[in-house]
Amino acid sequence: MSTKLNNFQHKDKSSTNGFTFLEILVVTAVLGILSAIAAPSWLALMNNIQLKTAQSEIYLAMRQAQSQAKLQKLNLQVSFREQNGIVQWAVHNTTVSPNNANWNNLDGSVRIDAETTLQQSGSVRRIKFNHLGNVSQPPLGRLTISSKNGGRAKRCVFVSTILGTLRIAQEQETAKSGKYCY
Repeated sequence: MSTKLNNFQHKDKSSTNGFTFLEILVVTAVLGILSAIAAPSWLALMNNIQLKTAQSEIYLAMRQAQSQAKLQKLNLQVSFREQNGIVQWAVHNTTVSPNNANWNNLDGSVRIDAETTLQQSGSVRRIKFNHLGNVSQPPLGRLTISSKNGGRAKRCVFVSTILGTLRIAQEQETAKSGKYCY
Protein backbone atom coordinates (compact mmCIF):
# COMPACT_ATOMS: atom_id res chain seq x y z
CA MET A 1 0.00 0.00 0.00
CA SER A 2 2.79 2.40 0.79
CA THR A 3 4.36 1.86 -2.67
CA LYS A 4 1.11 2.85 -4.37
CA LEU A 5 0.98 5.98 -2.26
CA ASN A 6 4.60 6.78 -3.09
CA ASN A 7 3.95 6.30 -6.81
CA PHE A 8 0.95 8.64 -6.65
CA GLN A 9 2.92 11.31 -4.81
CA HIS A 10 5.82 10.86 -7.23
CA LYS A 11 3.56 11.36 -10.28
CA ASP A 12 1.97 14.42 -8.71
CA LYS A 13 5.36 16.04 -8.11
CA SER A 14 6.63 15.37 -11.61
CA SER A 15 3.50 16.50 -13.52
CA THR A 16 3.19 20.07 -14.79
CA ASN A 17 0.21 22.24 -13.96
CA GLY A 18 -1.66 24.62 -16.30
CA PHE A 19 -2.63 24.66 -19.95
CA THR A 20 -0.49 24.54 -23.05
CA PHE A 21 -0.29 27.48 -25.40
CA LEU A 22 -2.22 25.52 -28.02
CA GLU A 23 -5.10 24.82 -25.60
CA ILE A 24 -5.34 28.51 -24.66
CA LEU A 25 -5.24 29.48 -28.33
CA VAL A 26 -8.09 27.09 -29.22
CA VAL A 27 -10.27 28.30 -26.33
CA THR A 28 -9.62 31.94 -27.29
CA ALA A 29 -10.52 31.22 -30.93
CA VAL A 30 -13.75 29.45 -29.94
CA LEU A 31 -14.73 32.36 -27.65
CA GLY A 32 -13.97 34.84 -30.44
CA ILE A 33 -16.14 32.95 -32.91
CA LEU A 34 -19.02 32.71 -30.43
CA SER A 35 -18.73 36.42 -29.67
CA ALA A 36 -18.78 37.29 -33.38
CA ILE A 37 -21.95 35.26 -33.80
CA ALA A 38 -23.69 36.60 -30.68
CA ALA A 39 -22.71 40.30 -30.87
CA PRO A 40 -25.01 41.34 -33.76
CA SER A 41 -27.96 39.58 -32.15
CA TRP A 42 -27.21 41.25 -28.83
CA LEU A 43 -26.98 44.69 -30.46
CA ALA A 44 -30.26 44.14 -32.33
CA LEU A 45 -31.92 43.09 -29.08
CA MET A 46 -30.66 46.21 -27.31
CA ASN A 47 -31.87 48.44 -30.19
CA ASN A 48 -35.32 46.82 -29.99
CA ILE A 49 -35.49 47.32 -26.23
CA GLN A 50 -34.53 51.00 -26.58
CA LEU A 51 -37.10 51.51 -29.35
CA LYS A 52 -39.84 49.77 -27.37
CA THR A 53 -39.07 51.91 -24.31
CA ALA A 54 -39.15 55.12 -26.37
CA GLN A 55 -42.41 54.01 -28.04
CA SER A 56 -43.97 53.47 -24.61
CA GLU A 57 -42.88 56.93 -23.49
CA ILE A 58 -44.38 58.51 -26.61
CA TYR A 59 -47.64 56.61 -26.16
CA LEU A 60 -47.84 57.62 -22.48
CA ALA A 61 -47.09 61.26 -23.35
CA MET A 62 -49.99 61.27 -25.82
CA ARG A 63 -52.26 59.58 -23.27
CA GLN A 64 -51.18 62.09 -20.62
CA ALA A 65 -52.04 65.04 -22.89
CA GLN A 66 -55.41 63.51 -23.74
CA SER A 67 -56.39 62.67 -20.17
CA GLN A 68 -55.18 66.01 -18.75
CA ALA A 69 -57.15 67.85 -21.44
CA LYS A 70 -60.35 66.07 -20.30
CA LEU A 71 -59.59 66.36 -16.61
CA GLN A 72 -58.61 70.03 -16.63
CA LYS A 73 -61.08 71.00 -19.40
CA LEU A 74 -58.25 72.55 -21.43
CA ASN A 75 -56.93 72.34 -24.97
CA LEU A 76 -53.56 70.59 -24.69
CA GLN A 77 -50.94 69.65 -27.18
CA VAL A 78 -48.23 67.01 -27.15
CA SER A 79 -45.19 68.13 -29.14
CA PHE A 80 -42.17 66.24 -30.43
CA ARG A 81 -38.88 67.52 -31.78
CA GLU A 82 -35.25 66.59 -32.30
CA GLN A 83 -32.93 68.94 -30.46
CA ASN A 84 -29.15 68.36 -30.72
CA GLY A 85 -29.77 64.82 -31.93
CA ILE A 86 -32.08 63.95 -29.02
CA VAL A 87 -35.80 63.29 -29.53
CA GLN A 88 -37.83 65.28 -27.01
CA TRP A 89 -41.50 65.49 -26.05
CA ALA A 90 -43.60 68.01 -24.13
CA VAL A 91 -47.22 68.28 -23.02
CA HIS A 92 -48.39 71.89 -22.87
CA ASN A 93 -51.35 74.19 -23.34
CA THR A 94 -52.06 75.01 -26.99
CA THR A 95 -51.68 78.71 -26.16
CA VAL A 96 -48.10 78.13 -24.93
CA SER A 97 -45.34 78.24 -27.52
CA PRO A 98 -43.48 74.93 -27.82
CA ASN A 99 -40.27 76.88 -27.18
CA ASN A 100 -41.53 77.65 -23.66
CA ALA A 101 -42.69 74.10 -22.91
CA ASN A 102 -41.07 71.73 -20.42
CA TRP A 103 -39.26 69.25 -22.68
CA ASN A 104 -38.44 65.64 -21.75
CA ASN A 105 -35.73 63.58 -23.49
CA LEU A 106 -36.13 60.14 -24.99
CA ASP A 107 -33.23 57.70 -25.21
CA GLY A 108 -30.36 59.20 -27.21
CA SER A 109 -30.18 56.21 -29.54
CA VAL A 110 -33.55 56.87 -31.23
CA ARG A 111 -34.54 59.33 -33.95
CA ILE A 112 -37.75 60.48 -35.57
CA ASP A 113 -38.15 58.45 -38.74
CA ALA A 114 -39.14 59.78 -42.16
CA GLU A 115 -42.38 57.74 -41.98
CA THR A 116 -43.73 60.19 -39.37
CA THR A 117 -46.91 61.91 -40.53
CA LEU A 118 -47.87 64.05 -37.52
CA GLN A 119 -48.60 67.68 -38.31
CA GLN A 120 -45.40 69.72 -38.35
CA SER A 121 -44.89 73.39 -37.61
CA GLY A 122 -41.26 74.44 -37.92
CA SER A 123 -39.21 71.71 -36.29
CA VAL A 124 -42.02 70.61 -33.96
CA ARG A 125 -44.46 67.80 -34.70
CA ARG A 126 -47.67 67.89 -32.72
CA ILE A 127 -51.10 66.57 -31.98
CA LYS A 128 -53.74 68.71 -30.23
CA PHE A 129 -56.49 67.48 -27.92
CA ASN A 130 -59.54 69.57 -27.00
CA HIS A 131 -61.25 69.74 -23.61
CA LEU A 132 -63.10 66.47 -24.42
CA GLY A 133 -59.88 64.58 -25.21
CA ASN A 134 -60.68 64.51 -28.93
CA VAL A 135 -58.26 65.56 -31.63
CA SER A 136 -59.00 69.24 -32.10
CA GLN A 137 -57.14 69.86 -35.34
CA PRO A 138 -56.82 67.00 -37.79
CA PRO A 139 -54.96 65.67 -39.74
CA LEU A 140 -54.35 62.57 -37.71
CA GLY A 141 -51.07 60.74 -38.06
CA ARG A 142 -48.28 58.73 -36.59
CA LEU A 143 -44.96 59.32 -34.94
CA THR A 144 -42.43 56.74 -36.13
CA ILE A 145 -39.07 56.23 -34.48
CA SER A 146 -36.06 54.17 -35.53
CA SER A 147 -32.60 53.51 -34.19
CA LYS A 148 -29.66 55.79 -34.95
CA ASN A 149 -27.50 52.65 -34.94
CA GLY A 150 -29.16 51.37 -38.10
CA GLY A 151 -31.22 48.28 -38.64
CA ARG A 152 -34.74 47.91 -39.94
CA ALA A 153 -36.53 48.10 -36.60
CA LYS A 154 -39.15 50.83 -36.35
CA ARG A 155 -41.82 51.58 -33.78
CA CYS A 156 -44.76 53.92 -34.22
CA VAL A 157 -47.63 55.45 -32.28
CA PHE A 158 -50.79 56.28 -34.22
CA VAL A 159 -53.53 58.76 -33.52
CA SER A 160 -56.15 56.81 -35.47
CA THR A 161 -59.45 58.68 -35.08
CA ILE A 162 -60.75 62.15 -34.39
CA LEU A 163 -61.90 60.77 -31.02
CA GLY A 164 -58.23 60.39 -30.11
CA THR A 165 -57.86 56.63 -30.41
CA LEU A 166 -54.19 55.75 -29.94
CA ARG A 167 -52.45 52.55 -30.97
CA ILE A 168 -48.91 51.27 -31.30
CA ALA A 169 -47.27 49.20 -34.05
CA GLN A 170 -43.89 48.03 -35.28
CA GLU A 171 -42.14 47.44 -38.60
CA GLN A 172 -43.60 44.91 -41.02
CA GLU A 173 -41.91 42.82 -43.73
CA THR A 174 -43.80 44.45 -46.62
CA ALA A 175 -44.60 48.09 -47.22
CA LYS A 176 -48.13 49.44 -47.20
CA SER A 177 -48.46 52.78 -49.01
CA GLY A 178 -44.68 53.06 -48.89
CA LYS A 179 -44.56 52.74 -45.09
CA TYR A 180 -43.26 49.77 -43.11
CA CYS A 181 -44.72 50.69 -39.72
CA TYR A 182 -48.49 50.15 -39.83
